[in-house]
Amino acid sequence: MTHSTVSTATTSTHTSVELPTTMGLDLSDRVSHYHVQRGDGLTLATGKVASLRDDLAALFEHWKGCRLVIEAGGHSPWISRLGQECGMEVVVANPRRVELISKSDRKTDRTDAETLAELGRSNVRLLAPITHRSKEAQADLGIKRARDAAVRVRTTLINHVRGVLKSNGHRAPGVSPECFGTRAAAAIPLELAPALNPMLRLIEQVNVQIKHFEQEMARLSKDRYPFTQLLKQISGIGLVVSLSYVLTLDDPKRFMRSRMVGAYVGLVPRKKSSGTRDPQMHITKAGDGEMRRLLVLAANHILGRFGPDCDLRRFGLRIVGNGTDRTAKKRARVAVARKLAVLMHHLWTTGEVYDPFYLAKKRGEPIPG
Repeated sequence: MTHSTVSTATTSTHTSVELPTTMGLDLSDRVSHYHVQRGDGLTLATGKVASLRDDLAALFEHWKGCRLVIEAGGHSPWISRLGQECGMEVVVANPRRVELISKSDRKTDRTDAETLAELGRSNVRLLAPITHRSKEAQADLGIKRARDAAVRVRTTLINHVRGVLKSNGHRAPGVSPECFGTRAAAAIPLELAPALNPMLRLIEQVNVQIKHFEQEMARLSKDRYPFTQLLKQISGIGLVVSLSYVLTLDDPKRFMRSRMVGAYVGLVPRKKSSGTRDPQMHITKAGDGEMRRLLVLAANHILGRFGPDCDLRRFGLRIVGNGTDRTAKKRARVAVARKLAVLMHHLWTTGEVYDPFYLAKKRGEPIPG
């Protein structure tokens, strides 16, 4: 599909003395709408373009040198890279922060593109721009996400087998998912074998694929991302968490301070203070939800029964108190997860060896051993 253009001014000059010419592009799976404004606010072009690489490249080449504003979404990573390759200044807006679009009373694809162009032309900061990870990191993260999908499939299959056995008066053995396919075969009665034996074979096949993904992740960790070894010094941080963290952040220099990472993964509380009121809010849950889940799981291990004594555990236990307040336990897990995110960034950028009792030594607290 070729893009159409409705021009209200001469398009030979794409720049303005004061503000840049800006294109707002509202992305969609099949057809995207665009709106181009000159620096003084005059509309230069509006139209539609197929959401295909060749069609978008032709549009971007025509407006080369302009500012391109898009919203973060499924297509934004590759389209933002395509815009940069075509010589455009690309701004990726955070949709959580652009309420002029999400809460508009006259929301259409065309008006969304116009709003993006207007905000990108007048004040880019209102868009709360984000930075996509590199093409290589996105491809490597796809391996980890493929493993996650395979694990979810295995869990579904195992739960199905357990449910069928239970509804017929039988019980599957309590074994690890890796062993379930072979150990559960003995618990399947003859009348259920035609229905469940194929499921066990599927579970075994998924186990093989999961192991393949984990081997590939271990290779990436060793060859391409060796600094993951620094992160695995922390108890509770293994291959999956360390590699996910590195691939999610991609470039540690994006953050001026390590403390900024806590907000990036959505582990800081919201703020809604007004006058004398400053209520305690839930966390923002911004950023990558899977990374946040992994950090909370690691924090849960640190605070759990078998968690090692360290600064992070002592910090969390102080929040837990006497252990009777369930809300305090949740707060402790989130707080430790946030400190983990900050600590991992610090180790990554400095290359320091992890000292589990760094703060305890400064405070003069007792250290085991």
